[in-house]
Amino acid sequence: MASEQQVKQYLAYWFQLGKKIVLNNGQSALLPQPVIQGNFYSPEFDACWQQIQSADTGDCYLEGTAQTIAELLSPAWEITPCSRCSMPVPVKMVGMTPPECPCFDLPGWPNLEIPTPRAPINTQQLLSKIRDRLRQPKPD
Repeated sequence: MASEQQVKQYLAYWFQLGKKIVLNNGQSALLPQPVIQGNFYSPEFDACWQQIQSADTGDCYLEGTAQTIAELLSPAWEITPCSRCSMPVPVKMVGMTPPECPCFDLPGWPNLEIPTPRAPINTQQLLSKIRDRLRQPKPD
């Protein structure tokens, strides 16, 4: 089962590559920018997530996919890395999985020469871990 955090990260990664979230059963689409601000998701991304979760919004899905966000949050789905591009993709736990990754219509993707999408990073925590590793005595 995909957790709410995994689904948020899935959307954030694809938003960074320009994929939109389709709302209201296909009537409108959103692409929050920026997605990440400092160590957190941006207010624009958080507002989009709140709109996705609203009962008034109807079915929502990532552009180029058929699974709704509500379906992804059900026990039938999990989020795993794509074998082609390493981006997060939904995989059905039982039954037929979608035939292609959402990257199928992105020209030039995967592109290993540019930074890949990412989740927010707590730089203080990351630097503290590096500092702690450097302070550990080397084995003789």
